[in-house]
Amino acid sequence: MKERVAIICGGRSSEHEISCISAGGVLAAIDRSKYEPILIGITRTGQWVLIPENHQMTIRDGVLPTVPETAPAVVVDVAGLSSGGSALSIDIVFPLLHGPYGEDGSIQGLLEMADIAYVGSGVLASAVAMDKSFAKPIFAAHGIATAHGIVVKASDWKTNATAITAEIESLGFPLFIKPARGGSSRGTTKVKSTDQITAAIEEAHQFDPKAIVEIAIVGSEIECAVLEIDGQPQASMVGKIHIDSKFEFYDFEAKYLDGATDIELPAPIDKKVADAIGAAAVKAFKALGCSGLARVDFFLTQTNQIVINELNTMPGFTSTSVFPKMWGASGITYTEVITHLLKSALKRTNGVLGN
Repeated sequence: MKERVAIICGGRSSEHEISCISAGGVLAAIDRSKYEPILIGITRTGQWVLIPENHQMTIRDGVLPTVPETAPAVVVDVAGLSSGGSALSIDIVFPLLHGPYGEDGSIQGLLEMADIAYVGSGVLASAVAMDKSFAKPIFAAHGIATAHGIVVKASDWKTNATAITAEIESLGFPLFIKPARGGSSRGTTKVKSTDQITAAIEEAHQFDPKAIVEIAIVGSEIECAVLEIDGQPQASMVGKIHIDSKFEFYDFEAKYLDGATDIELPAPIDKKVADAIGAAAVKAFKALGCSGLARVDFFLTQTNQIVINELNTMPGFTSTSVFPKMWGASGITYTEVITHLLKSALKRTNGVLGN
């Protein structure tokens, strides 16, 4: 008998559209001989709906997909998920939600209360990984280097902008200012001089009342995917991100809209360094208490210093996304990755009760 998998996408965060693209990828690649997928969307206003399987879930003519507001309603509570008065009888949830209200532990807590198995990290690991200001000290405590920086809260900025600006200046330029709990580089600005600080802080605060200011690390952007296979986190082949020179950094447009980004697999670096990055990725995964999967992003300096940028507990998941590409280069297909994740979800080791 097939297990019913609810693929949940959309959500209230700024990454609504990217989540839909990821869901479309999983819907197309899931092994239908083992699983029966059901596509559930969360609208921008927070309404849960049942999305028709033929709904457009890819970028078409530069237009990003969204969850339709007029689709049939889904009711979600501690009894599970239902639509039209009938239970959907979900066995596993694949929460392909990026950013706040999904990747940050919110939906994980709901699914724990409803006692439904789900793909990915639990409540605490999801919340900590989403908030870089909390994740960074944990990485540092486990011997993983991070970029030096400060946190700027919107309330503090309103009352003490002059002193904070001076503190930011002391870090040196260039630097990056970004939302502490954002994703897909939305709200992120590369700052080269003092006169750019205010606009960058205000841009970051549009996405999160807590912003992070970090020194720019000069080096290559290297990524590694972590996947739990038979209960053990394993590191993929590491890849190097290449960005068109017209982009200042790996921003939202470079990632999703322009086609100007590529990943080189394997990364053209010494094998010992690549192995060290893979080991650091698994260490970071364990340090935060993650489950299922993660994409771990690093900087590699010219002196081969490995600096962690962030750990993403629910990375982009289309067939052309970096996470599946790294596993494809490592010998595990997109469909096989999905199957490993669904098997891991049924083990339910990410809840407080370990059920």
